[in-house]
Amino acid sequence: MTRNASSATRVSPRSTLRRRLDQFGIGLAGLCMVHCIATLMIVSALGIGGHFLLEPAIHRVGLVLALVVAAVAIGWGAIRHRRAAPFVTAMTGLSFMGGALAVPHGQDEIVLTLIGVTLVSAGHVMNLRAAR
Repeated sequence: MTRNASSATRVSPRSTLRRRLDQFGIGLAGLCMVHCIATLMIVSALGIGGHFLLEPAIHRVGLVLALVVAAVAIGWGAIRHRRAAPFVTAMTGLSFMGGALAVPHGQDEIVLTLIGVTLVSAGHVMNLRAAR
């Protein structure tokens, strides 16, 4: 029995959903980076926006959202492609992001967060590549 070309190239709806979750995770990491850098610039240069941009709830919600998206997309990918590197990379990044919540606002928080979101984004990229 041979498969025809169209069935061999079909992508399952689950695969598409996982891919979209990885892409969403990468976008979320990018938004987090923009938030960190913009907050630093706006608050430092203009002295405005600190009450909103430095609100701890924004960071907690962002971390929860990143955890959920990474758990589903990268966890699902790890089960399918059996590669640990995307999972380990993303979980290390999430640990850095969690650590950023434990330090006062400032340079240390921004550095930990940027390292974290870079690693989470790299985990999503690795997950997308491993699924090919």
